[in-house]
Amino acid sequence: MLDPQDVYAWDPSGLATVDAISSRDSAGLVLLYHFEGYIDAGETGEQIVNRLLDGLPRQVVARFDHDRLVDYRARRPLLTFENDHWTSYETPAIELYLVRDATGAPFLLLTGPEPDVEWERFAAAVRQIIERLGVRLSVNFHGIPMGVPHTRPVGLTPHGNRTDLMPGHRGYFTEAQVPGSAESLIEFRLAEAGHDVLGVAAHVPHYLARSAYPDAALTALEAVTAATGLVLPGAAHALRTEAHKTQEEIERQLSEGGDELVSLVRGLEHQYDAVAGVGTRGSLVAEPADLPSADELGAEFERFLAEREGEGGS
Repeated sequence: MLDPQDVYAWDPSGLATVDAISSRDSAGLVLLYHFEGYIDAGETGEQIVNRLLDGLPRQVVARFDHDRLVDYRARRPLLTFENDHWTSYETPAIELYLVRDATGAPFLLLTGPEPDVEWERFAAAVRQIIERLGVRLSVNFHGIPMGVPHTRPVGLTPHGNRTDLMPGHRGYFTEAQVPGSAESLIEFRLAEAGHDVLGVAAHVPHYLARSAYPDAALTALEAVTAATGLVLPGAAHALRTEAHKTQEEIERQLSEGGDELVSLVRGLEHQYDAVAGVGTRGSLVAEPADLPSADELGAEFERFLAEREGEGGS
């Protein structure tokens, strides 16, 4: 493998700030990371990143070589055309930020489009950065589609080698093979190297997986703050407000969707309550014969929403 340091460059000012912080506090910083493009049901990770970048002071510490890591033909960056010329270009950016929470406590945030190539080199580069900056804990977060109703609390699946930081939560999978991601590979390689890493996967109702679901983002964010000690009330408040509006909109659409649509959700409620009552592992992923499949339920909601759009509804 070629030198991982060739895929990123330090920002001198940002690096100096982190070094100054490290010289005063030997405990080490927390690193949060999430990349666009991986399966992120309910836009869970994306919503958290957006809230952190919008509401908190930040400084760039390092930049990755997007021209090497991103396949532009797979995800074409947007250019803006006005009248007779191009006026702007949305340059892809994979950047490491130094961010401060509501109390001024510093932490790191790595985000941007998921690299399309050189995952091993990218993961090795992230490990280099973690070791250079003395990161004590790395945390990733995203949403996964599950057979759960929106009327019940959002569940979480912790993973990594520091799941002890999320007491009260358990995994729902004994073993599963899923398509890989750069985010997961980083977790795997960091754990191999003996670094502390925690993953937070929020359970998103599969019929809402393609839309922003603030409840999942809020639940994941609360788990992250509990595990790290970070204080992020602004992001949590914004997500809580959006979650309330989203739930109201879902209920309104259900009330207008007819008995068939309501019965589908009620079936998931009965399954969820049965699992919660007996503590059965893995049942939320199963598809009993008397309940609709994920595809059937998703198609029903999509059909209903498409009809509303055709009628001029929101």
